[in-house]
Order: sequence, then structure tokens, then C-alpha cells
Amino acid sequence: MTLSPDELQAAAKQHLWMHFTRMSSYNDGDIPVIVRGSGPYVYDDKGKRYLDGLAGLFVSMVGHGRTELAEAASKQASELAYFPLWSYAHPAAVQLAARLAELAPGDLNRVFFTTSGSEAVESAWKLAKAYFKRIGEPARYKVLSREYAYHGTSMGALAVTGLSAIKHDFEPLPPGGVRVPNTNFYRAPEFVADDEARFGVWAADEIERAILREDAESVAAVFLEPVQNSGGCFTPPPGYFQRVREICDKYGVLLVSDEVICAFGRLGYYFGSERYGYQPDIITFAKGVTSGYAPLGGMLVRDQLMEPFTQGQASFLHGVTFAGHPVSCAVAMANLDVFEKEDLLGNVRAHEGTFRATLEKLHDLPIVGDIRGDGFFYGIELVKDKATRETFDDDESERLLRGFLSGALFDAGLICRADDRGDPVIQLSPPLTCGPEQFNEIEQILRSVLTEAWTRL
Repeated sequence: MTLSPDELQAAAKQHLWMHFTRMSSYNDGDIPVIVRGSGPYVYDDKGKRYLDGLAGLFVSMVGHGRTELAEAASKQASELAYFPLWSYAHPAAVQLAARLAELAPGDLNRVFFTTSGSEAVESAWKLAKAYFKRIGEPARYKVLSREYAYHGTSMGALAVTGLSAIKHDFEPLPPGGVRVPNTNFYRAPEFVADDEARFGVWAADEIERAILREDAESVAAVFLEPVQNSGGCFTPPPGYFQRVREICDKYGVLLVSDEVICAFGRLGYYFGSERYGYQPDIITFAKGVTSGYAPLGGMLVRDQLMEPFTQGQASFLHGVTFAGHPVSCAVAMANLDVFEKEDLLGNVRAHEGTFRATLEKLHDLPIVGDIRGDGFFYGIELVKDKATRETFDDDESERLLRGFLSGALFDAGLICRADDRGDPVIQLSPPLTCGPEQFNEIEQILRSVLTEAWTRL
């Protein structure tokens, strides 16, 4: 059954419950309906083209409309559409696990598949707790994560998440989530605001102080993104992760690198931990592993964390029905083939300087306070006063972001994120196939819309 645009609108408003969406926003207007994609662009049901400046949701690394990924899915579905990983294996999961282990940094050698990033984070916390029970340290259950950091929506992942506003409806959450400072140097405390390296040492040492406050023998893991997404692309100061690694080793705490966004090329490397030179105990991943052509996530784990579950009657009593789905694994293999064939990591590293320089042209606008990020992953923080870095109050942010920017940027042909989980920011993460043409298009649209936004304040 093919529906007309009007029929799609009526059906969407009557039946579809969209995620993280104020459904009332569409009481008097159309719901955007995206019907196809090609390269870095997508098209709506009226034929209008948009530059996908967010890669869907930090997902579409190789861009849209890649027939080789669709063909890989079709071929696998015709051979083995589904079989579980509960006491069985299938070739697609085995081959992908081996390939990911080869790509992973250091001695991360075991792959536990899920279907999403939230499930991957949930699995990592469950593994940390189960592992410590198995080795005789059952008091370790707490997890540290950073202020404003987003780690997922399932109940455990939500407890790890540092965004209080999205938790209230679902409390009480599992106990054990503890917050530490993020690495937003633009908003650094005054006593370290003049030295990024010193700020990084302070932020890392706050993790040690939190471990000691909570009792080191009760802390299981620290969850950190290479570049923190929520809040607007907080990059790590020099030496930050090296100091965190030292702290984790000192107190026997696991370091989990949550790379659901940062893995698979977003920062110019297969894994963000490679870019910043630190060795995690666990990497969580999803999104870019298939470029969104099929759902897949997982965690990469050191052998020593699996070792207690390889003896006797031991078992890691956790699993997901569709984890390691044959079609998804086949798509992931084809996706990685595209990475290699087209040298997408090289494309990011070759063009990230141009991307940064193009965005930094926006510094001449009075509303632009900070532009930060790495690779193809950037946040632009908006301010009311450039000199004092004064931010917007809640009402002003509501009017700026939801009342104008989100709709205006979309109407201008750019899909990005205008977000105020923290201070107001615009986030960008274009497909890894992009280059100067798309960067210029992004800058021109942002310049026009932000200039108008300033006149409306």
C-alpha cells in the first residue's frame, strides 16, 4: 500500500509515537516525512532536499543509498535471515566479531553483540558487576560518569546518564550512578580556566576524588565518551584520558569507553580511544558499525573480563533476542568494506581541518560563543553575550531553539541538532563522505539562520 503525502500525514498523526518528541508540536503543522536518501542528502515526501548534517543520528557514516549494503542484507536474508546467539553461532556474527577484534585497540578481543547503544551500555554495567562478583569483589557496583553525559535510555543506561531532566518520569532508577565534572573548557572553573592541560588534570582528579568519596571498593567502572556528545561535543584536554587510566588502574576500576557515537570514523579512527591514546577495558559501540542500514550494537571486552565465565558451569546470564542478527552482521561487514575501499578514515583526517576552519568563520557572529569538536563531530555553543559568555535563561532558550532555530534550520535545508541539554548548542556530524562543498553549505545555512536568530532575541 502506497500512501499519498496527505495520507502519510494523517496516519502519522493518528498512529505514530515519535521518540523524544513533543507530539503537540505538530497539532497545527506537518510532521517531517523523509522518504529517501542519496549520499549526504535526504529528501522529504514533497521532494525537498536536505543536507544530512547529523548523519541521521550520528549514524550514517557512509551516506545514504548505498546499494552494496542493501545487497549484503538481501543476500544474507536469503541464506539465513535469523538465528540466535544463545548457545549457537552463525558465520556472519563470527566473522564480524573476528574483524572487530582485529580493529580494536590493544587487547580488546571479545565481542558481545546487542542491537543498540543503550543495550551495549547496559551490558557493560552488568558485565562489570558480574565480573567483580566472580572474582570475589561483590561490593563493586557503582559507576561514575560525567555531568550532562548521555549513555542511553534503558533503566541501567539511564542511571549512568548524567542528564537529570530525562530521568524524573522513570525514577527510582537502579542505584549506583555517580556524577563527575565534564571537560567543557569553555565553562571551566575560574581557577583552571587559563590552562587547558591543568583543567584536564583537575577534571581527571575529580574522578579519583569521587572514587574515594564513594569508597573505592564499591566502584566498578567509569563510563566516558572520547568526545562527550550531550552538552555539545566536549573534547578531552591534553593528558586527561592518560590520567584517568592511571586512576582506574590504581583503584581496580574498569574504564569503559562509550563509543556509540565516536567509533567507526566519526573522529577519523575506527575507535575514539585510538585518537586520544588510551586503552579501555570495554568499548561500547553501535550506530556507525552498520551506518544505520540495520540495527546492531555491542561491546568489545578484554579477555580477562570474560575469563571467569569460561570455566565450569559459569555463564554471563544476559542476552538479547536479536543481538548479532545475521542480516545486521552482514551489513556491518559490507559497511567496513566501504570504509576500507574508500578510505573514509583518511577522508575525515584529510578534511577535518577544513571543516573546523569553515565552521570557525562563524565566530564573527555575536551569537556564537564557542566552536568545539574533532573529526567530523562539532558543537557550536550559542551565547547572549560574547564578551562575558553569558548564556540564555530557560525561557530564552526555549524561544531560541524550539521556537525558531530547529524549524528554521530544517526549512533552510539543513538537518542538525539544536539542543539545550546544558547550554544551548547546535551539533553537527555529517556523513564521513563529505568534503568542502558540504562544509560550505553548512556554514552558509548556519550563518543565515543564526544571523536572523540574533535579530529575534
